This record gives sequence, structure tokens and C-alpha cells, in this order.
Amino acid sequence: MNGNGTEENPKHRKVTVVLGAQWGDEGKGKVVDMLAGGADLVCRCQGGNNAGHTVVVDDTEYDFHLVPSGIINPKAKSIIGNGVVVHLPGLFDELKKNENKGLTGWKDRLLISDRAHLVFDLHQQVDGLQEAEKGKKSLGTTKKGIGPAYSSKATRNGIRIADLLGDFNVFIEKYQALIDSHRRMFPKLAVDMDEELKRYKEYAEQVRPLVVETVSYLHTALAQGKHILVEGANAAMLDIDFGTYPYVTSSNCSIGGVCTGLGLPPATIGHVVGVVKAYTTRVGDGPFPTEQLNEIGDKLQSIGNEVGVTTKRKRRCGWLDIPLLKYTSMVNGYTKLCITKLDILDSFDEIKVGVAYKCDGKTLSYFPSNSSELAKIEVEYITMKGWQSSIEDVREFDKLPKEAKQYIETIQELVHVPVAWIGVGKGRESIISM
Repeated sequence: MNGNGTEENPKHRKVTVVLGAQWGDEGKGKVVDMLAGGADLVCRCQGGNNAGHTVVVDDTEYDFHLVPSGIINPKAKSIIGNGVVVHLPGLFDELKKNENKGLTGWKDRLLISDRAHLVFDLHQQVDGLQEAEKGKKSLGTTKKGIGPAYSSKATRNGIRIADLLGDFNVFIEKYQALIDSHRRMFPKLAVDMDEELKRYKEYAEQVRPLVVETVSYLHTALAQGKHILVEGANAAMLDIDFGTYPYVTSSNCSIGGVCTGLGLPPATIGHVVGVVKAYTTRVGDGPFPTEQLNEIGDKLQSIGNEVGVTTKRKRRCGWLDIPLLKYTSMVNGYTKLCITKLDILDSFDEIKVGVAYKCDGKTLSYFPSNSSELAKIEVEYITMKGWQSSIEDVREFDKLPKEAKQYIETIQELVHVPVAWIGVGKGRESIISM
């Protein structure tokens, strides 16, 4: 892979995947924006508008939730794959907001899978009702309806975009059945059927020009030697199978979701880029071994401006967690890492790194599957000297302070994956290529 993220020989070109290596909010959008300059197609494979990616271009902040961050690249097609669940009102609102910020030409380069499932407002209502039922044991979801939409998909009464664009009378029957099934669980569910059908007739015509059968589209592009970049939403520790269940999202946001969410065989995948924040954050409830419920956590939150793009909630903050990264690397097979927000550590005189988990005095050789066990973990740390100087304007690794270089080299040695890029600021230019 060369500096702009593309491989040298188009005949042997494979798909490049960018995945969050922690609990999300690692800065994947910026990494995708950087690599999208050399891509022909940029794809989302899972999740919904519960994800949030921010890309800064010339002091303008673009916020993306459903749309791939690569939409900024005027030369690349952006694809929302079959594994994504799409809330059409949210999608068009997102496009309008970014259009007002200067995004142009998206109608010519945004494509949506006809197999993608729809998130309806009723799913969002149900999300809130389910959280309220759990009371103090709530999961801290975004209440965007993502879990209920994936539940509808799994119980085979979900509705796909292809259903909306087909015979509208059939769509009406399916929509009524969807309402009925949810009202059996929540009798007070409020849905104005006539008003919703009127809205969705309009949405059908709005979305129709964007919809394609993306599986054959992607395989045709691969056969033509096109460079495909896949942008993961959420992150590995929120994966429904491998994350801190039940405090997870409702899709596979690890490498397996790339195959099922786009129809790409494993053999087509080349580089897998794990995006790692230089410390650790998470939004919502659930165990967090390296969390710092003290002035350190407050300082990371404040300097890092750790507020969720989607939820607007303050993110919980803590030191970098190596056992977690080794686990997500094992699952995803990272070939390269991108370390983001290294500059947030500029003012720390000491920086700790979690290097091992202990439970009942014994060092664990695995990542706990049970959230209760994870909550009892004791973390073994190493302490490193901070560099206490601004690195925001540094663009070469050799020009970083020696302590910052040691920090990066330590991550490489412990995770056993090379670091290819280092983020040292908010802008798209604030990146060091190794």
C-alpha cells in the first residue's frame, strides 16, 4: 500500500477495510477521508445512523451518520450496503445539513443497496420503550431504532428498500404487519398509518434514483480493478458477537460484517486498518477496565472534546488498553494501525498504558466474555514519560519528541501490528505517514 492508501498493481488490488479498534469514536471518518482520495468506491457495510463520523475540511466540520465519509471525495462513489439499516428521514436530513455546509454533487455519487432494511419511526419509539422497561439496567442505546430494526430483520418481518420501491400495496401490507407485531408488545405504540404511508410514498421517489443492486455492482468494480474502501461503523468492542455484550450495538462491526454487509468474499479483503485512539473512550453503559473516574479522565474528556457526534453525551475516558487492542486485532486481523488524537496527550507529564488484566490475582490469557467478570478486572499498567510539548504541527515521525515516538513504538511492540499513520490534530492535513 502506498501513501494514499492504494495498492500499486490494479490487477491484484484488494479491498481495504477501516475498522474501529476500541469502543468507537476513534476518528475513523478522518482516516476514511484520507484514504478515500485513492479510492473509486467507499462503502458502509453495517450499522445505521447511530454512528457518527466527523471530517474537518478547511475549518468546516462535516458530520456523517449514515453516509460514508468518503462522500467528500468527488471522484468516488459512496455505497450504503445491504447490511446497513436506513432511516430515510434521517438520511435526507443528514444530506441537507451537509449540503448547507458545502457538500455538493452527492446525488451523482451516492448509491444505496436495495437489500438494505428500513428503520421506521416506530422502531425508534420501541427503542425508547425498551430502554424505559429496563430501568436502571438500560443499555444506554442511542434510541435511533437500530436494535429494533435489526430485530425485525432477524424475525423476518423487516422491510427492505426493495419492498418500498416495488408494489406499494404489498409495502402497505408489510408495514401494517410490522405495526401489529410491535403493538402486541407495546399496545400504546403511536403510529399514524395514513400519514406514514403518505411520507413513504414521497421518500420512495426521493430514494429511487440512488438505489442499485450493490452486490453485482461491487463485484463488477472489483473485476475492473477499482479500488474499494470499506468504512466500518461503531467499533470492535460494540460488535454483537465479540463486544462487551449486552452493552453492544446490534450488528457485526468487526471484519465479518464487511463480508455479510456487502456481499464480499473474505478472499477479496486485503489491508485491514485498525483505528486506535491514543487513549480509550466509550459512550453509554458497560464495563471499562482502564476508565479514569478522576481528574485524569476529566482532563482527557475536556482536552479531547469527548462528546458524542450522534448522542451529544460526554464520553467516558481512560488510558490506552493493550489487552483490548490485542483481542480486537485477533478478531479482525489488522495489517496496519492508525493512532489518532496523539496530540491530546501533549500536556501529560506521565502517561499510563494498560498492559495486562488480572482477576483474583491471576493474569488472564484471554479477553473476558462475561461483562460481570470484565467489571472486576484489575489492570496492570506501565508508566511512560510524557513529552509536554505541542505536536500539532509535526508531519514527520522523526520530528516527534522522543517520548511520543517511544509511545508509538510501545504500541507497535505490544499489539504486534505496525503503525502506518498518526493523527496529531483535527484537520485532514494533521497526519503523520510512517
